[in-house]
Amino acid sequence: MPDGSASPVIKHLPLQVKERSIDQLFSSIDDLLGTHYRSGGTTPEGFDCSGFVQYLYKQNFRMLLPRTSGELALLGTMVPKKELQPGDLVFFSSDGSRVDHVGIFIGDNRFAHASSKGVKVNQLLDWYYNLHYACAAHLITTE
Repeated sequence: MPDGSASPVIKHLPLQVKERSIDQLFSSIDDLLGTHYRSGGTTPEGFDCSGFVQYLYKQNFRMLLPRTSGELALLGTMVPKKELQPGDLVFFSSDGSRVDHVGIFIGDNRFAHASSKGVKVNQLLDWYYNLHYACAAHLITTE
């Protein structure tokens, strides 16, 4: 490529990553807690839910992901709720017909996401999220 950048490399999912990469993901999430919500936002100046996931996976794993939560839900290996691993994506449906929200599972029934109140951590067992939980997917796995 003329600008000196490398060509994309296509790899199968789930992508194998080092344990320290997961730790770095969690550190990045901590750094972004409280970031304002912005519809269509994909930077630390403001995130929506899928922009938050897209940003973190690009920064920490060099993965280029689709832009919407519905498109993200089509990736990876579906995983039962009881088998969630840190770094898995968790998906929600407010109306039961389509995926419209995504977060990153961080363990202990908690997930990080960009809500209308900004980047925060919630419990999967919270009434709203438990009721609207749709599915989860492995996009990464540790080596």
